[in-house]
Amino acid sequence: MCGRYALHAHPQVVALQFGLAAPPELKARYNIAPASQVLVVRAGESAAQAALVRWGLVPRWARDPAIGAKLNNARAESVTEKPSFREAFRKRRCLIPASGFYEWKAEAGGKQPYYIHPAQGELFALAGLWESWRGPHGVLETCAVITTAANAAMRPIHDRMPVIVAPRDYARWLDGAPGNDVRELLRPSDPGEIAVRRVSRAVSNARNESEKLIEPEPD
Repeated sequence: MCGRYALHAHPQVVALQFGLAAPPELKARYNIAPASQVLVVRAGESAAQAALVRWGLVPRWARDPAIGAKLNNARAESVTEKPSFREAFRKRRCLIPASGFYEWKAEAGGKQPYYIHPAQGELFALAGLWESWRGPHGVLETCAVITTAANAAMRPIHDRMPVIVAPRDYARWLDGAPGNDVRELLRPSDPGEIAVRRVSRAVSNARNESEKLIEPEPD
């Protein structure tokens, strides 16, 4: 699963990596939790565009937006079939910029968080879906992160990880044209592409927000 991540890269770095016309307006965040407003990159009329949406996907047919609290993640193995996600997977895929994400491992004394970040470069592009839901108070845009089986580097910590899209596949992933089959991209990343470090248990509290959360902790 993916239940917490960070985005602290400079906005110009984000714009450059994702081909945005202008740097997005954002501040460094080190403990992004579900139900937060998060940055996504999606297809625009002529180029990729950035948007802020709520993490926790609300399908178009939902009667109550509260369903989004249960739809933070979409499993790669069922995303093409599950009613909550299948239409968004066909037509409304997005990239979610992340400096790194957190995962927890059961250890003596409780669950220990680890920070997983790029072995090279500054950003991951997490595979995502976005949706637009219209309610009595207007339009609500939301997203979900797609997860897959863990790679060899992640497996000692958790059996799942986000799908990470390589830069060469950004345009293909965002293209919602009929016949563009991207299912082969729903795979674990190469273990050499990620680095893992033990971090403070303070990140387990979603109210904590500080760059100290990603600093390495001794084993």
